Amino acid sequence: MKKSLFSEKPYRTDGGVSLPHLKETALSPTVKMPPPAYVRLPMQMHIGAPCAPCVKVGDKVLVGQKIGDSEKPFSVPIHASVSGEVTDIAPLRLAGGAVVETVVIASDGEMRQIEHSPISVENEEELIRAVRECGLVGLGGAGFPTHIKLRPGDKKIDTLLINGAECEPYLTSDNREILENSWDVMSGVYLVKKMLGIHRVFICIEKNKPRAIEVLRKIADSSVDYNDEVRVLPLPTSYPQGAEKVLIKSATGREVPEGKLPADVGCIVMNITSISVLSRYIKTGMPLVSKRLTVEGGAVKNKQNVIVPLGTSVSDLLAFVGVSDEDVGKVMFGGPMMGVALESTDVPILKNNNGVVVLTRKEATLGKTTACIHCGRCVSVCPMRLFPLRLEKATERKDTEALERLSQMTCMECGSCAYACPAKRPLVQSMRLGKALLREKNAKKG
Repeated sequence: MKKSLFSEKPYRTDGGVSLPHLKETALSPTVKMPPPAYVRLPMQMHIGAPCAPCVKVGDKVLVGQKIGDSEKPFSVPIHASVSGEVTDIAPLRLAGGAVVETVVIASDGEMRQIEHSPISVENEEELIRAVRECGLVGLGGAGFPTHIKLRPGDKKIDTLLINGAECEPYLTSDNREILENSWDVMSGVYLVKKMLGIHRVFICIEKNKPRAIEVLRKIADSSVDYNDEVRVLPLPTSYPQGAEKVLIKSATGREVPEGKLPADVGCIVMNITSISVLSRYIKTGMPLVSKRLTVEGGAVKNKQNVIVPLGTSVSDLLAFVGVSDEDVGKVMFGGPMMGVALESTDVPILKNNNGVVVLTRKEATLGKTTACIHCGRCVSVCPMRLFPLRLEKATERKDTEALERLSQMTCMECGSCAYACPAKRPLVQSMRLGKALLREKNAKKG
């Protein structure tokens, strides 16, 4: 193995901002929440085609039992997260606004499981099949079906990147996965690299997580990696270091062109919890039925990471950690930079949720928006080298030609521009509106 295949230090990336990470739960062991009275499991927790329920009202189900699936390739099955009885199957509006058919299970409190045993994986085809049957999607936020990501077609993949950056403020769920399940992380890495024939793996972690770096380096430097093909790469503590395109540039020096995917530049990126969950599924045969979430923010007194059954209501989770409505100004899925604010806490936790942040009224109060002073800070911090002010103006004019010329669809909505703006311009909202204008235009063409 030629060491020159590995960069000795990260490549320089564009833009980014320095954030207060506020990671108070980084060193606190994860706790497990008891099963709630009921769970609601939407038949679409992923990008792609929704599943159809394969159970009916009145059916008794066990933890790990498949309750929804689809014959379409761009989909993943849904499994029961508690044992009990199916009491309803009905449409439900999720946090993002989508209305999805949802299976409601009343828990019997026993958490009885299906019979399960280790999965045999001897080749790439068996790996892909196992990944899909696990119900695995990108657990870092995107919800992209993992079995699709691991099958890039005729594209030559030479690098696997494991994303443990976790650059959002407050969130530490991936960090706790590393510290508590490091061997699951590494055995998942070795399995995927072997089955896909990949000979270069970067495990990317920000430098502000020294214990996680140390733990994984001890394993990666052991006799398991006898060809020296796996490296832990400490990254600068900068937001949005964990964005796919930024991560690829930082680790490999490659740039993903506009409209292209990581596979187009020879890379596969997997979230570090995703690779760990896959490893546990292979070892046990129990599919993805629960998720660790960081519960943090100024309105949370008992800040902690909690493992909850999928489909648990946010309200039940907040009650478990002792959050009251007394000083709650805003509740959101994810971190404050790219998270989704919740209109109601009566929504279920999905596979791709990794945190619930609860802000006080003071923390949630937005600064007054004033006129742009043309300071250029939004341009200097944009990781995609865009011109946010020009895009905002083009959106106001509904000038779709200008939006296309200025590469509106390249925006990853990281929020760096809005964070850096001294005039408190709502730039991220403007970016989303601009994208909607372009989608509407393209829909009319098609």
